[in-house]
Amino acid sequence: MRLVRKWVKLMTKNNNKAVVVFSGGQDSTTCLFWAKQHFSEIEAVTFNYGQRHSAELECAARITKDLSIKHHVQDMSLLNQLAPNALTRSDIDIASEEGKLPTTFVDGRNLLFLSFAAILAKQIGAKHIITGVCETDFSGYPDCRDVFIKSLNVTLNLSMDYQFVIETPLMWLNKAQAWKLADELGAFEYIRNNTLTCYNGILADGCGECPACILRKRGLEEYLLSK
Repeated sequence: MRLVRKWVKLMTKNNNKAVVVFSGGQDSTTCLFWAKQHFSEIEAVTFNYGQRHSAELECAARITKDLSIKHHVQDMSLLNQLAPNALTRSDIDIASEEGKLPTTFVDGRNLLFLSFAAILAKQIGAKHIITGVCETDFSGYPDCRDVFIKSLNVTLNLSMDYQFVIETPLMWLNKAQAWKLADELGAFEYIRNNTLTCYNGILADGCGECPACILRKRGLEEYLLSK
């Protein structure tokens, strides 16, 4: 698998255009700023899958406008029909039990998002797809694991006969390290004040109570203490 990835990177080294899978949250916005430093041309794609809060779509649109990045919004409403969960249904509580996937896990989400992002990337001549998935603080989501990303990378290349590279800048970073990266990118304050991570749809530091806010806050405090 390592040899395959090395070969793909070699084949795409002259392509400097990327697509960022973008939700407007802390992680994907960090990836957006990371992409701005690594690629001469980037576009962002956001998926409307009937998520619990339309504020996510509004936040993504606002950030891409701020950064003057071309923004695509794709309809993924079928995912809402197929995979009811706490992110798409207000009558399902946000919960996490030991030994079980959190109710916020959406079956097939990253599989579909990255596949459709790849289709878009090929149409616009981009070979790099950037996503903010992370195995270090991944809440038990199986589609955030490195092995899944590498497997899908090969599958996408074979399915479209096109040499994609899926980039995962945050894969091995915990939340404190993600905040550190945001700071190094000169985007710490922007990301803290303008992103939407909260499962309850509250901007910036959020509600402070949902699992996403707790993880974000813990990482922020850890990073600030380390400075």
